[in-house]
Amino acid sequence: MARDLQPVVKRSRREGYALHPKAHKALVKRSSAPGQRGQGMYRSKASQYSLQLREKQKVKRLYGVLEKPFTKLMAEASRAKGQSGDRLLEFLERRIDNAVYRAGFAPSRQSARQLVTHGHFKLNGRRVDVPSLRTVAGDAITLRDGSRNSDYFKHLDELSPAPAEVPAWLKVNRKKLEIAVASVPTREDAEPDIKEQLIVEYYSR
Repeated sequence: MARDLQPVVKRSRREGYALHPKAHKALVKRSSAPGQRGQGMYRSKASQYSLQLREKQKVKRLYGVLEKPFTKLMAEASRAKGQSGDRLLEFLERRIDNAVYRAGFAPSRQSARQLVTHGHFKLNGRRVDVPSLRTVAGDAITLRDGSRNSDYFKHLDELSPAPAEVPAWLKVNRKKLEIAVASVPTREDAEPDIKEQLIVEYYSR
């Protein structure tokens, strides 16, 4: 399975956005893009195309999606009813690895992707290992029986503390390690500072 192997802090500095919880401190300490030093370290005013490209890269990396799948996802969102940008974010939020992250069973999307890839979860009773699987209302995500005694899930509260708030489209039973998909996520369920219209404009060129 293809992955983006560039260090997450370096990617976060490139996008000017924390793509992983551990990148927050690094961005406060040094917000310049990688390779910039001294007087040239501050970001110059970007062109409209550059803004569109960077927003696309930011969201792609935020959700851990590579270029080709992301382009296909945008094409599907453009064909769907409603606002293309809203549908794109809906499709990304519905990924099973994102649901695991949003439920608080992983400290980052990257960690959630790894847990799913290693086959720790079942979707509607069937073991899955594809992070991009898209959930629908009524789906049940449960932990595989063989994973309950793993060190990670034994120490889940230390490794991934329960989030202060779980999005309304998910119903979580942390004790049983179960997630019920109650509805379809809306634009409000994604990060508020994503500028999805820039991504739509990028693909409309």
